[in-house]
Amino acid sequence: MADKAVTIRTRKFMTNRLLSRKQFISWLYAGIWNLEVVDVLHPGRANVSKAELKEKLARMYEVKDPNTVFVFKFRTHFGGGKSTGFGLIYDSVENAKKYEPKYRLIRNGLDTKVEKSRKQMKERKNRAKKIRGVKKTKASEAAKAGKKK
Repeated sequence: MADKAVTIRTRKFMTNRLLSRKQFISWLYAGIWNLEVVDVLHPGRANVSKAELKEKLARMYEVKDPNTVFVFKFRTHFGGGKSTGFGLIYDSVENAKKYEPKYRLIRNGLDTKVEKSRKQMKERKNRAKKIRGVKKTKASEAAKAGKKK
C-alpha cells in the first residue's frame, strides 16, 4: 500500500517566532485540486501513517531532525482519499520539549509515560480534598518527594 503516490500541500503556513516553530494545517486529498491547507493526495489508499507524513514534511521543509515535526488531529473525510489535520515544525528538539504538551511528546517518542498505580492516584486525590489553596500543591509536592527517596 505504501507504494501508491502521496502528495502533500500545506496552507495557512506561518512562522511563529514566539514558540520557535512553523505551523500549518494539513490536508490529505485525492482527486480534484482544492485551495486548502496541506493537501495529501493518496488515491487508492485508506490513509497515510503519521510517521510517513512526518518523514515527507521533514523532507519538504528541509528539516534536519524529523523528531521536530509534529502532526496531529487528522480526520479522514467522507468517501476517503482526503484527510485534514494540523502540523508543527519546531526549530529544535529542545523547543519542542519546552512547548509541546506531554502527551504529544510521549506519542512522538520524545518522553516516557510515568506509570502510576491507580491506588496511588486515588489516595493523592483524596488527601488533596482535605487541604485548600497553596497548601494543596505543597502537600502533593511533598508526596512526590517522599516517593523519590
